[in-house]
Amino acid sequence: MKRNFREFQVPDVPGIDLDFMPEDYFTARDLGGALPSDIKGQARRELARQAAAEGRELPPELLAPELTEEARRQWGAIHPALMSGEYLPSLEEEEVEVARITLASTLGDTISVRARRDGRDIRFSIEDEYGTEYIVQPASDWKPLKMGQLVAMLDGADGELGAVITPAAAQLECGTSAEEARHFVRVESDFYPQLGAYYDARLERWFAEYAAENPDDEDGEGAP
Repeated sequence: MKRNFREFQVPDVPGIDLDFMPEDYFTARDLGGALPSDIKGQARRELARQAAAEGRELPPELLAPELTEEARRQWGAIHPALMSGEYLPSLEEEEVEVARITLASTLGDTISVRARRDGRDIRFSIEDEYGTEYIVQPASDWKPLKMGQLVAMLDGADGELGAVITPAAAQLECGTSAEEARHFVRVESDFYPQLGAYYDARLERWFAEYAAENPDDEDGEGAP
């Protein structure tokens, strides 16, 4: 079953509430609190989450929203994958990251969905490390998006299969196996707890449909 959000059909996934809407994007920021998504680097963000869960403290520089140029060079020298997210544009004042797409590429390429408070409105943008121009619909709203609206935004972001499915499907054209390609993309959000599970299910569904339509395509070649 598909539902319309902003004139865009969004597939249902059992157990996922597409009508879920966060109360606010900016409360933690207003109270002086920090969110894991304030940290640009994916590896540092995950370290912060793990340390918090275990009650450990990390050096302050690892918890900074972004690294200095020198610290970034040192961090990247350990392994290129540690650069994931570190070269994203800086968050503006009154701006938070609503959701993130991380690719299992060499540099962990990252796509960031952002919300910025602008008077009584909330303005949305989609950024990556390469300055790609994405379609952003809606560009603004007066309240947080329902999860279905956010999914519609991501699915319509590139004019193809969407910001999540497209990079996974593109791996098939590179000769990547369907099994690897299915796990090439990860989605997360501090504001939409079910977003990752929703897209995990969508990716499973897409690759199952692809396999059914291409039973002889064992190596993933010839994908649409």
